[in-house]
Amino acid sequence: MMRIATVVLGFLSLLSPVFGYSNPEACSGTCTNTHDPSIIRRSDGTYFRFSTGGKIAVHTAPDISGPWTYKGAALPSGSIIDLDGNQDLWAPDVSLVGSTYYLYYSVSAFGVQDSAIGVATSTTLDVGTWTDLGATGVQSSSGSAYNAIDANLINAGGTYYLTFGSFWNDIYQIPMSSTPKTIASNAAASQIAYDPVKTDEEGAFIYKNGNYYYLFYSKGQCCGYDANKPAAGSEYKIMVCRSTSVTGGFVDATGKACTSSGGTVVLETHDNVYGPGGQGIYNDPNHGAILYYHYVDITIGYADGQKQFGWNTIDFSSGWPVV
Repeated sequence: MMRIATVVLGFLSLLSPVFGYSNPEACSGTCTNTHDPSIIRRSDGTYFRFSTGGKIAVHTAPDISGPWTYKGAALPSGSIIDLDGNQDLWAPDVSLVGSTYYLYYSVSAFGVQDSAIGVATSTTLDVGTWTDLGATGVQSSSGSAYNAIDANLINAGGTYYLTFGSFWNDIYQIPMSSTPKTIASNAAASQIAYDPVKTDEEGAFIYKNGNYYYLFYSKGQCCGYDANKPAAGSEYKIMVCRSTSVTGGFVDATGKACTSSGGTVVLETHDNVYGPGGQGIYNDPNHGAILYYHYVDITIGYADGQKQFGWNTIDFSSGWPVV
């Protein structure tokens, strides 16, 4: 009976494109140029949004909906990591660990594996307070199994894990030290998601709801739509798999392994929304669980600098996230 219920729920979750997706909720203030957003709320109620570009652009707002105000760069001098791309930092991920905020970022160049994940810390989140600590020990070069970008930190049962990866062999995970500035001693990375056909998965984010860890990730072409628009369906979309363990094995709503091309669509192109991705999940005290992401509004433009900040409440009541 449990198996039948699981199959039915999985089938219903696959019907989301038939019933349609909710359009992004309201955003005011600076809602553009928000590639790969990371959202965190400080104890005084101030929301912070970190994003790719501008040496990690920082915006603040009194609510997830805005009005968002640009505050400056988190790392105005770039990264101390000695790699090409250390002045153009990508894919921030911000977490509170004890009383210290950790900002993970990527140093890389488009289409290569010469990449590293760095970390900076602050006790306030404010611009001008971040100390760059440099490399975490997660690094890749040509021929590596993975590309060391797009980090996401999670604390599971008192152990920190960093999930990361982009294309090549897709998404990996590695244990971190108890103060997660570096990888744990003798730690090795494990593959947790892989599409051997397209190898186009990246931007992982793990969120625990109930008994499950949900692995959200972006799939498809992220960027350059104004110059090189992909075939329909090959643009960014947000996918998910789940597991009762943070380390896997993750499966989709049909039971297919996430390491064997599995994955259930959470949000994809619809209405005026094109190529949503670069997502995260935030449990908001005012709105409940929120899926946030960047997207193209086709009525505005397809350029990377025109990416919009999007957010929607997300419903886990069926066992699978629905927007």
